[in-house]
Amino acid sequence: MQVKVYQEEDLASTSRVSSDGRITIPLLGSVKVASNTLNQATATITALLAKDYLVNPQVTLNVTEFAKRRFTVLGQVQRPGTYEMPAEESVNLLQAIAAAGGFTRIGNPRKITVQRNVGAENQKITLDSEAMSTKKGQPFVIRPDDVVTVGEKWI
Repeated sequence: MQVKVYQEEDLASTSRVSSDGRITIPLLGSVKVASNTLNQATATITALLAKDYLVNPQVTLNVTEFAKRRFTVLGQVQRPGTYEMPAEESVNLLQAIAAAGGFTRIGNPRKITVQRNVGAENQKITLDSEAMSTKKGQPFVIRPDDVVTVGEKWI
């Protein structure tokens, strides 16, 4: 995130939002910006600078780069690994498996698990992609940090 203060060049900074949702700003130190809109974060920084340091500061915040959203596909797929989700788009289960090159010869489309963190809890979801492709309805959507594992079929 890039912070600029009008006519205060020494207060300009660029920093990454930390895992606890904070950025470091000259004079202010660590400021929490996560879960705020860009306008709310700007207002917070403006208020903190006006409180003790500047008269009527004019602050501009810009997001320079968004965090990467990734998912992992393991097991019986052609290219197991971690893949990036397209910006502003969702990825369903079959698209995730396709990104990994599809099933191997012994990959079992009926034996798929997805591990997902929900809060502090780790969920394990068992799926059958063949049944999903024949049903009419919404496809299973992969979330960032999901781990998809394709099991084996016994020949």
